[in-house]
Amino acid sequence: MSLASRPVLSHEPPGGRQAVAVWSIGTLVYTVAVVHRTSLGVAGIDAAARFHIGASALSTFSILQLLVYASMQIPVGLMVDRLGTKRVLTIGTVLFTAGQVGFALSHSYGVALAARAVLGCGDAMTFVSVLRLGSRWFPARRGPVIAQAAALFGVAGNLMSTVLLSRLLHSAGWTPTFLGTGLGGALVLVLVLLFMKDHPDGFEPAPAEHPRSGYVKRQIVAAWREPGTRLGLWTHFTTQFSCTVFLLLWGLPYLVEGQGLSREAAGTMLTVVVLANMVFGMLFGQIIGRHHGARMPLTLGVIGCTAVSWAVVLGWPGEHAPLWLLGALCVVLGASGPASMIGFDFARPANPPERLGTASGIVNIGGFTASMITLFMIGVLLDATGGNYRVAWCTIFVLQAFGTVQILRLRRRAARLERERIAVSRVESVHVPAKA
Repeated sequence: MSLASRPVLSHEPPGGRQAVAVWSIGTLVYTVAVVHRTSLGVAGIDAAARFHIGASALSTFSILQLLVYASMQIPVGLMVDRLGTKRVLTIGTVLFTAGQVGFALSHSYGVALAARAVLGCGDAMTFVSVLRLGSRWFPARRGPVIAQAAALFGVAGNLMSTVLLSRLLHSAGWTPTFLGTGLGGALVLVLVLLFMKDHPDGFEPAPAEHPRSGYVKRQIVAAWREPGTRLGLWTHFTTQFSCTVFLLLWGLPYLVEGQGLSREAAGTMLTVVVLANMVFGMLFGQIIGRHHGARMPLTLGVIGCTAVSWAVVLGWPGEHAPLWLLGALCVVLGASGPASMIGFDFARPANPPERLGTASGIVNIGGFTASMITLFMIGVLLDATGGNYRVAWCTIFVLQAFGTVQILRLRRRAARLERERIAVSRVESVHVPAKA
């Protein structure tokens, strides 16, 4: 392997109170974005009635939103690498706030679809920006904990949707509820404009030459060639989507229409998923921070537990699964979000700092692509089978199997190159690119 090398920074940001304060603003933006993203999850039945649509058309809301989100990840990564976090978060906050306000005021299906697309575009600019912000303000050794902590803020946004928005929706109504969340976007925009900084004083990144011709292609190709980046993408793809689909749209209808729970009980189950997500996020961050080798066992363990849990629930004899089993499924689904964060930890050591935004964008495509496919297939199968949720949810097994094969195919090469980089960096303080 050629060892064409590149020097890296000899010092790291120290963290501290200012780092926590600035990073908290970024994560607050991400929290509000997740509230907007997941608000449809508790309003799916109401949206179907408001816009007079069926299951496939209802799926289109989330599919379009995630399609925009996923397609924006690489452009957003490039934007973060070139423009910095503050500018990208500002643009993103304006867009997802405008989308939520438009959704609140819409009465036609077409206008509502357009609003969700704008929301998805703004939402796409948040998480990669927060990851980049953490890497600029905290030492690299704290990367796994910082990434999981950022995800916890997203979980908090999800919790607000499942607990607060579901109640507001049925007390205040559609327009006041969605307009109220839009105001949250306006508030965090002010914080970003007034207090956000891309990096601490004295730790400015070295000015990079970004030639116009071929720069974008080189960034993407270089990040993609790294096995760690591709391993991160397939980890994200395989772990995240079943929980995302459950919380984003189909969990509440499945529990109410497919399992016979009341809306209140179904809302409690969604809350269990979110709370479990928070617990597993803290646990996984600590484990990986202390034992880097735990990344792959945790990934495969979550994939296996998720597949077994769904198989037991969907194969349960009788019309409805028992409440304790549904609760167990929700707990297992709660581990999916933290497990998907491991994908970024595979990509991080495989790429130099100036390419981290692009690599993170590639990884982030994975789970949302799988979510789009699953959302679409569930909607189609529900319409085709007259509402048979058991058949519709079997879609997840196909995607899990495909993603697991890719993970197993890439894991050894990615691990070998990562060990080589660590060994070389300890001696020469260089970054070693992957073999082309």
